[in-house]
Amino acid sequence: MVEPDVLVIGGGPAGMAAATEVARAGYMVELVEQRDTLGGAIYRQPIAGVERSCHTAQTQARWHAILSKFSQARIPVHHNSVFLGVDGDGVVLLDNRRTGHIEQRRPRGVIIACGAVEKVLPRPGWHLPGVSTAGGLQVMMKETGRAPEGNILLAGSGPLLIAVAAQMARLGNPPVAIVEAGDPLQQVGPSFAMLPHLSLLREAVGYLAHIYARRIPWIRAARLVAIERNETALLATIRSEDGKSQTISADRIGLHDGIRPNDFGLPPEVTDSPSGPFVLRAGDCREALGAFAANADGKRAGQAAVTILSGKGTAANISKTINRARKAQDILVALFAPSGQSSVFNQLPDETVLCRCEGKTIGDLRQLCDREDLLSGREVKHNGRFAMGACQGRFCAANTAALMAELNPGDRAATAQDLTGRRWPLRPISIAALTGANSTPHDNN
Repeated sequence: MVEPDVLVIGGGPAGMAAATEVARAGYMVELVEQRDTLGGAIYRQPIAGVERSCHTAQTQARWHAILSKFSQARIPVHHNSVFLGVDGDGVVLLDNRRTGHIEQRRPRGVIIACGAVEKVLPRPGWHLPGVSTAGGLQVMMKETGRAPEGNILLAGSGPLLIAVAAQMARLGNPPVAIVEAGDPLQQVGPSFAMLPHLSLLREAVGYLAHIYARRIPWIRAARLVAIERNETALLATIRSEDGKSQTISADRIGLHDGIRPNDFGLPPEVTDSPSGPFVLRAGDCREALGAFAANADGKRAGQAAVTILSGKGTAANISKTINRARKAQDILVALFAPSGQSSVFNQLPDETVLCRCEGKTIGDLRQLCDREDLLSGREVKHNGRFAMGACQGRFCAANTAALMAELNPGDRAATAQDLTGRRWPLRPISIAALTGANSTPHDNN
């Protein structure tokens, strides 16, 4: 079988745009997507048989424009396949979930476009059943065309909370409240700075119109500090900036504290490798700038790949669209900055779960760090089992590293990668599938 010149990992806007650019230049390109549909998280498509969607008309128009260009390029797509990494011999390994086998590919280059992940800060009770990410609730609505049932509370920080609340309202079940750690309405400077970003403003105004029309309480400058469960519901303790507390009862709680690149364990970018493919990153896994920038950054990565393959010219510069998106994200960070920038970790009680997979707590980490010979991130992992569970640190490593830095402020700041390391496979895989790799033919979909 003829190997592609470039293998693109991820079927969201960045991956699709990157693949389209490479194909337009006349090179062979294939795209690998772990789901059975394209679109990524932002353009997540409904499951079979569902017609209703919570996408706005503007979002649908952007998606159809990306899909039209991609379809015209006639790029082969490998659905239900998971990128496992690049081994020491430069072989790209894919887990084909349809066949249950591992596939080996030897492209000249790889473009990784696996998006962003939500940040969720630990709170007492955040591990309880019924608590999820707000983004997870949003994806469910996009796939099913229905709002989650029951009384839903959204809490944390960032504009996604407003978007999810508005989408729930459009689908008939608005949340009981939105708890926002900052107070965007009091941030005059950042508010005016958003005026040049009209597309984001129009989207935000549309969301806020739904919130005010349905009279959804928007509790600002307040934090969800604890979650408990009684016989019938989840009880969320909300503490405002002035120290006052209230309790809100809910059937489900969606948490969100921002986004970050989904760069967990990814191979580093390499433009000239004698023993393997060049590796580039595109979209939110390179820099979390949102949907508007993802398409532009995918084009940039595709053009950079063409430059490497052809040996002509220089890699494309970051476009004005990406620079504008970076400025917009900086403004949004200032606009939704949590009120009272005190530590969110050191104030947590010892029994707060930090690593959900292994059940390790804030107290367990404090005990590990309370010693003269300070432990490294790797030693904390092996001695305390932080980042050793099923998720391999995807959800706890960043929070663990942040608390380690607070506990030992004079030491070199720990990073998430200190705990997780960099290795393949990126995701758990069965031994049976791995040992059958050499005899498995390529499965072209």
